[in-house]
Amino acid sequence: MMEGVSASDAELAARQGWRKKSDQAPLSDVYRTILVAGAPEAHGETAVSGAGSGLLRRFGAFLGPGYLVAVGYMDPGNWATAIAGGSKFGYALLWVAVLSSLMAMVLQSLCARLAIASGRDLAQACRDAYPRWMALTLWLFAEIAIIATDLAEVLGTAIGIQLLFGLPLQIGILITALDVFLVLALQRLGFRRLEAFIIVMLAIIAVCFGAQIMLAQPDWAAAAGGLVPTGEIWRNREMLYLALGIVGATVMPHNLYLHSAIVQTRAYGSSAAEKRDALRFATLDSNIALTLAFLINAALLVLAAASYNRNGHTEVAELADAHALLAPLLGSNIAPTLFGIALLCCGLNSTVTATLAGQAVMEGFLNWRIAPWIRRLATRSLAIAPAAVIAFTYGSGATGPLLLGSQVVLAFQLPFAVVPLVHLTANRTKMGSLVAPLWLTALSVAASAIIIGLGFLYLSDSLTH
Repeated sequence: MMEGVSASDAELAARQGWRKKSDQAPLSDVYRTILVAGAPEAHGETAVSGAGSGLLRRFGAFLGPGYLVAVGYMDPGNWATAIAGGSKFGYALLWVAVLSSLMAMVLQSLCARLAIASGRDLAQACRDAYPRWMALTLWLFAEIAIIATDLAEVLGTAIGIQLLFGLPLQIGILITALDVFLVLALQRLGFRRLEAFIIVMLAIIAVCFGAQIMLAQPDWAAAAGGLVPTGEIWRNREMLYLALGIVGATVMPHNLYLHSAIVQTRAYGSSAAEKRDALRFATLDSNIALTLAFLINAALLVLAAASYNRNGHTEVAELADAHALLAPLLGSNIAPTLFGIALLCCGLNSTVTATLAGQAVMEGFLNWRIAPWIRRLATRSLAIAPAAVIAFTYGSGATGPLLLGSQVVLAFQLPFAVVPLVHLTANRTKMGSLVAPLWLTALSVAASAIIIGLGFLYLSDSLTH
């Protein structure tokens, strides 16, 4: 992993079937480039208190990566699916949001386990474990997923700019190309400060939604009923489409690569006891952050159900329409402003994490490092192109279907990240004593089956209608 790696470590890697460390770029350099662009904190450089210190102090050192991951679970794509689902079916799809969040917790815990046990992120592990043709195929699908994610961020950020500042959507889309400078500025402050920025943005989003929920006064009994699964999803193609979008917007492929990379910014040690300790704290950090993400996603759906569905607006798919309806429906002029602020914060947050994930994917699969700003501009250009074409041709009224479609694309890309993750973490030879226990592998397989099954069910339904 670092220069001067011991012979015993090299022998262990050989026995586990991983590539020799000397065959890879030193991870300290990799993550200095990928994550912090020369800032003082990089791979393994965030200190973790020793075993003799208090639990809270040690846990505090691990706080941060989970919140960067949580950002992907509340990006503008989630807004589109939650608002469309809540306005169309009321509270009926709340159970899908719960199920998606639980699956996310299981899969993200596997990411932390893989990173801590092997010292590799998911992309590097795939490059080491699989034939080159397979690794390249997985890389291609990962890139497609990141572009689909970025498309949602472009549209969400541009709509947020439009709602708050009154600029045309087309201008907002072009402005999003400049976000590379925001990312670089944050990276140069250091990784812990970047994490702090993300957490502050999440806090603002939470406060905005808390205020809007209070104004909306939901039917909490009906909301509780929405937590119970309904068989209508198998009979209603539109409900299935939205459910698939919620899954795609919640369990996002790029998050699996991102989490397994940024967990390694912690200097958790090399002994089995230290790694187990690190895994426990990293999983707890992730679960707390994803619980916050679930509450925000649920708040989105509840807000849509209480504001739009209850008042007969069942076809709200555009974020701009959702924003415009809030003031007359809730009787408050502050609600639309809170909506716009939260949306812009979500777009900015997602921009940062997508950049980190894109760098980790390219480096891990291809062992190819480029300047973060070049990588960011390339990805953003591919996302801006379809968004700009749609906006200039059809106007802001066509952004809703584009956002929903991007989330369905993500759902179809998920198996290409989830299956290798489950496969690698269940391999005792590669994972050693931190191999995923049978119950966790079983839960992971079940989550994967649900994700893949929903995708094929929708595809089959689409081809026959």
